[in-house]
Parts: sequence; C-alpha cells; structure tokens
Amino acid sequence: MIRTRRFDIVGGRVGKGLHMKVAFASTDKIHVDEHFGRAESFFIWEVGIEEAAFSGLVQVKTEGADEADRIEARCAGLADCALVYVAEIGGPAAARLVAKKIHPIKSKEREPITAVVEKLQEVLRNSPPPWLRKAMLKGERPAT
Repeated sequence: MIRTRRFDIVGGRVGKGLHMKVAFASTDKIHVDEHFGRAESFFIWEVGIEEAAFSGLVQVKTEGADEADRIEARCAGLADCALVYVAEIGGPAAARLVAKKIHPIKSKEREPITAVVEKLQEVLRNSPPPWLRKAMLKGERPAT
C-alpha cells in the first residue's frame, strides 16, 4: 500500500521574487540523515536569497510496494521541489528525480538542515552555477 500525505503551512511562504522549494530527508526534523528510499518524512523549506522558512511536510508510507512504486511515490510528493537533500540515494532514484527536474544532493553526515539552508543561500547570493539558477526558476514568483 502506498500513501503520500502533504502538509503545507498556510502563510509560511517566503516573500516575492526568486525562491525555490527544497526538501530534506530527515528522521528528526533537524538533520539531513535519511536515505531517499527509506525516508518516510521530507521536510520542505522555501528558500530565497535573503529569506528561508519551513513550509511543510511530505509523509510517505510504501508498505508492500515494489521499488519502482516506492521511488515514484516519493518523487510525486516532491514534485514542486527544486532540490532534495539526502544522506544517501541510489542510482535509479536519482535518475528518476533528475528526469522530473528535481536535483538530488547528498549531504554531509547528519548535517543540520539550517546549516544547509544557510550555505545554499550563500551560493545563491554570490555566483550560483547555471543548473542552480535554472532550478531556482522552478519556484519563481513575480516581484512587486
């Protein structure tokens, strides 16, 4: 049985302008510490150049499903994310994410989510690589 549930925080969005949704595979809500294929919870943050905020949670239960269905359930739950940080990820899962324009990134062992967000913002403020600029456009909203 496969179940994917999403909980979004109302009003918890980052301001106007360039931003992106970033998912973190975590067992404790604090560290990036879970393998993509085993993750039951993904913590979603909206990250902009100057602002970042927790914006929701994706929960995935895949009891009795085959590997392809487990991967697909996780990909579907993260469809609006530009990046997903994980402790580990297999080749087929990484390929499936990239095909859906979601970039998987392996994090250092038990790195705090807030530290990852700060590093990401620093890269965005300076000279982000072309693939990251393109990923950020996935969540673009017009500035006012």
